[in-house]
Parts: sequence; structure tokens; C-alpha cells
Amino acid sequence: MLLRRARSAHPTRGLYEAADLQWWWRTPRSTDEVGQLFWFDHQGFPVAAVIATDWGDRIALDPIVMPDATPDLVARILERGFEHAAELGFETVQMEVDRADEVMRELLVGHGFAIKEDGLVETWRSAHDRQQISPLADGYRLCSRRDTTSRPHHMIKRSGPAVEQRLLQTSLYRTDFDLLILDGDDNTAAHGLFWYDPATATGLVEPMRTEDDHQRRGLARHILTTGIDLLAKAGATRIKICFEPDNPASRNLYLGVGFEPVKQTEVFDGRLVPNVITHVADGKH
Repeated sequence: MLLRRARSAHPTRGLYEAADLQWWWRTPRSTDEVGQLFWFDHQGFPVAAVIATDWGDRIALDPIVMPDATPDLVARILERGFEHAAELGFETVQMEVDRADEVMRELLVGHGFAIKEDGLVETWRSAHDRQQISPLADGYRLCSRRDTTSRPHHMIKRSGPAVEQRLLQTSLYRTDFDLLILDGDDNTAAHGLFWYDPATATGLVEPMRTEDDHQRRGLARHILTTGIDLLAKAGATRIKICFEPDNPASRNLYLGVGFEPVKQTEVFDGRLVPNVITHVADGKH
């Protein structure tokens, strides 16, 4: 609800859609059962949150606020988020931040955080005036998960054996929008998952993947243009996709079908401030 409210208030502010967090749910994590922080207004609507996510090699801490949040509110939310992360036993966290978000960047630097690496380039396009679906190379066929339930899910290799069970637990996952391309031997050559949120008329593409032996044959473009068409017909007005800035193949593909860069993020890394950890250990807040 919070992410939907934030997206409805601004077309591009914030880093995540509701579907992003549902995609994160695809694999079990140590943070699945921990309490997450939420703030509510006097009417009971969520206005902010801090979400801790275990990515295996790191703990990500993601503050989520409404677009009109004041710097003072952001600072209070961040402070309480650090305290909560310490309560959960995390000593270091990483945070993805929009390069243009001067408030968050200044707060993190003030807490001793430093840029660890580039994050993602976020791009958007209108769902209208979409390109024609590109042709599919000979020897391949396009399917959806709805058509292939008799075989193991095509994302088990990278997301684990529980991927389908957990995706089906989410409200926005659709098997007919979970696309894959099979080769002549019925092996998965490429796949792409498309998310449609009717509450915000927003589409999200996450993930996209072409197997190494099948690259440079236009498979990703066929899946992407097919998925864009599906999202538009479902009612999406805007569609988002992200890519790593050092991935020219993704950049060329996404920009080539009409996506336009809106922001780039950076990943900050830092230890939780000692006095916060001490206060938590003493039971004082």
C-alpha cells in the first residue's frame, strides 16, 4: 500500500514499485520473519517504512517515504531504521540511493557511509505508441509459465527450488506474464517476467535473461516487445526497467525499444554508529 501510494503521488520518485518487493520474495531469506518498521498517519495510512533484506552477501536497508516527506522526517526515519537494524543484530548495512537525492546522501555521509559501487540505471517508457513485436528467430518458440506448468520452473537455476511457490504467494505475479523462449530441444533459451499493478497502472520488467549460448539472436528483444504489448493491453500506462550501467547490451536493448533514463543510483556501505548499538544493547531507545 505504501509503495502504491508513493507511486500514485509521483510518476518516478522513489526507487521501488510494489512489484519490486514481491520479486524479492522469490527466495527464502533470513529477514522474512523479522519485524519491519512502518509509520502511519492519523488516518491509519502508511507514510514511511524501513525494510531490511538479506541478500546473502549483504544486508540492504531501504527507507521508503512519500514524495513530499520533509528532510526532518527522512532523518528521523533513517535514525530509527539504523537503531532497528542494530536490534536485529546487523553491524553493517548497504543502502541504494538516487544520485539526485541530496538529503539522503548527506545523511548517510554524516553517518560515516561511503559509496561502495554504482547501483542501477532506472528507465521508463510510456506504454502507448509501442513498437511492433520483433520477430522470433527460427528454431525457437515463445511460451508462458501458464503453458509450461508440467516442467520445472525456468528460474529455479538462479532463484532456487522455491521460486514458483513463493511467486505464487504474491498478489501481482501472473503466470501468463512470465514469459520464456524454448529452443528446438525444449531448453530454456531466454526469459522475462512482467508485472502489472492495476492500482497504479504501472508495469515493471524484472528480471530479463538470455542464456549465454543463445545471445545475439534477438530473443530478449522478442520477449521484451511481447511483454510491453501484454502490459499495455492489461492497462499499464507507464513501464519501468532497470539495468547495470556497465552492461551495454541491456542499455542498447532497453533504450532501443523506447525506454528513457530517469535516474541512476549508487550503493552506500557503512557500519551502524556505535552509540546506536550501545543504546540498543542497554535496552534504551
